Amino acid sequence: MHALRLCKEFAQDRHQLSVERIADRMGVSHDTLYKWLATGRIPGILLPAFETVCGCSYASTWLAMSAGKFVIDMPKGKKISESDLVDFNTSFAEALSLLKDFYANGTGSEAAQQALQQHLAKAHWHHANVVKSATPELEFGDE
Repeated sequence: MHALRLCKEFAQDRHQLSVERIADRMGVSHDTLYKWLATGRIPGILLPAFETVCGCSYASTWLAMSAGKFVIDMPKGKKISESDLVDFNTSFAEALSLLKDFYANGTGSEAAQQALQQHLAKAHWHHANVVKSATPELEFGDE
């Protein structure tokens, strides 16, 4: 699976982790990890550990998207500014305008899809943020 190799390359480039160091942090042998990377077959229960060590989530994102799921980062339940709401409204207006043009002219399918996807991600983010507002998570670093 290409996504597993991308995770490995991300860990090598960003965190200077070799396959041996990734395997060690996961608690598996490097031979086993090399086999999983070569075949693209890693046990599902170990995928979160692999991605945590690598510092990215390319493989689980690929799995979700290949199953037709929409993937967004989960918010931490923090307050937003008025400009965040203006941005949310603007993204909806842009998506709606492109959607109107698509239905009127049959053109701009790709742009409409992209704008709708971005707006849906923002809408879902706000939904999850409201849900998490009762129990916000602590922020321990720059994000």
